[in-house]
Amino acid sequence: MDKIYDVIVIGGGPGGYTAALYAARAGLSTLVIEKMAAGGQMTQTMQIDNYPGFEEGVDGFTLGMKMQTQAEKFGVETKLLEVFSVKLSEKIKIIETEVGEYRAKVVIIATGADHRHLGLKHEEDMLGKGVGYCAACDGMLYRGKTVAVVGGGNSAVADALLLSKICEKVILIHRRDKLRASKINRDSIKNIGNIEFFFNNEVVEIIGDDRLDGVKLKNVDTGEELEVSCNGLFISIGRAPATDIFKNELELDENGYIIADESTCTNIPGVFAVGDARTKMVRQIVTAMADGAVAVYQAEKYLAVND
Repeated sequence: MDKIYDVIVIGGGPGGYTAALYAARAGLSTLVIEKMAAGGQMTQTMQIDNYPGFEEGVDGFTLGMKMQTQAEKFGVETKLLEVFSVKLSEKIKIIETEVGEYRAKVVIIATGADHRHLGLKHEEDMLGKGVGYCAACDGMLYRGKTVAVVGGGNSAVADALLLSKICEKVILIHRRDKLRASKINRDSIKNIGNIEFFFNNEVVEIIGDDRLDGVKLKNVDTGEELEVSCNGLFISIGRAPATDIFKNELELDENGYIIADESTCTNIPGVFAVGDARTKMVRQIVTAMADGAVAVYQAEKYLAVND
């Protein structure tokens, strides 16, 4: 591992592999470090309909693999490793992984964001035993059964719609009196016959021993509690940025996102942040990819005077 790369990209999602592709085509030696699989969180999406060029849509795993293959065609290396710590302040950046250190002149951070948890007792224990965070990944396990979805945003509505096509019944639980999702998503869900709404309610307890049997709800206005039977519980209450390993190196905002504007530049020269990990207005596949291209443009400018 004595090699010093021009660019190391941490994260192999759409922003990360776009950055890697642009860097390699610019003649820069480039390594992508991804802890899971090409595509990152995108691989958890069964159907992507808003990515240009796929008129019938495409699943996230396929799209991620295509991105990796294209980048590697131009010389990008990929390592499936977890990054434990970083040292970014010096001219040569150090990335510490489970198998040792990797070094680079430029680091592009594309670590995305992780699913938020409710923080309930036994929530972690029940993961894979009725509790899940990705309806597209695990929904088919509940074909013909009853499932609950927690949340009121676009992700929760999308999960409920997907599950309504698979499951006998979907229970949508939201602690407010109306959905926060966009109008098009609200309109798409309101007339689905097998979706039942529990507004002004929050999940306070997971019921079950070896497997989920149901959830206990509490009305946020009256305090009344109610037990609801279900076979599965999908928690869709947003995401938290996967930026903990950078908190002692980079400036983060109050929500943990890396402070970087449309230039993707962070507070450390030679370090750039793209996609869901950085402060931004819209977090989509295409906006992450745009960030990746911008980051390499900035990286080339940096290397021109610091190489």
